Amino acid sequence: MKVNVGLSNRHLHVSKEDLNILFGQNYELTHKKDLSQPGQYAADEVVDIEGPKGTLKKVRILGPVRPNTQVEISFADARSLGVSPLVRESGKIENTPGCKLIGPNGTVEKSEGVIVASRHIHMHTDNAAEFGLEDKDIVNVETSGDRGVIFKNVLVRVSPDYALEMHIDIEEGNSAGLSNGDFAEVIKITK
Repeated sequence: MKVNVGLSNRHLHVSKEDLNILFGQNYELTHKKDLSQPGQYAADEVVDIEGPKGTLKKVRILGPVRPNTQVEISFADARSLGVSPLVRESGKIENTPGCKLIGPNGTVEKSEGVIVASRHIHMHTDNAAEFGLEDKDIVNVETSGDRGVIFKNVLVRVSPDYALEMHIDIEEGNSAGLSNGDFAEVIKITK
């Protein structure tokens, strides 16, 4: 079974409360462009992310707002910030490192929320039925080409709101010579 690949660069999701502090009371994100997942978009808004060792400038916010603020970075970004990264599924931010978010209107100190996102496949319920997979299954995915690799421990996330696409971070994609829209093969299912 084939799945197309989307490369994820550093970004963050913000709560309404943090958005109001960073950009001003009752602020609304400005839609810049749609993302591959229905209802998700890149916003015009960017913030700086500060850690104990350094700062990442102009990191894009993805919308819409979420219940909790979450910063998704790569391992190299984590070293630049001076935080010890934890690989986590999106939304699982308990006991993760924190950071300072710096916006045009204010700053927010987060005690947790910085993650390296788990490799995952967004899968519509129809695709999951076709592939014989369920939400939270773990699969391996093989890429082709001169730098082909096998990505292990890829989380399957199933929802009627998802479009079929595998998400890996930009470092993983670069190491495998991948670009947005390339295809990979799900080769092994482990439960």
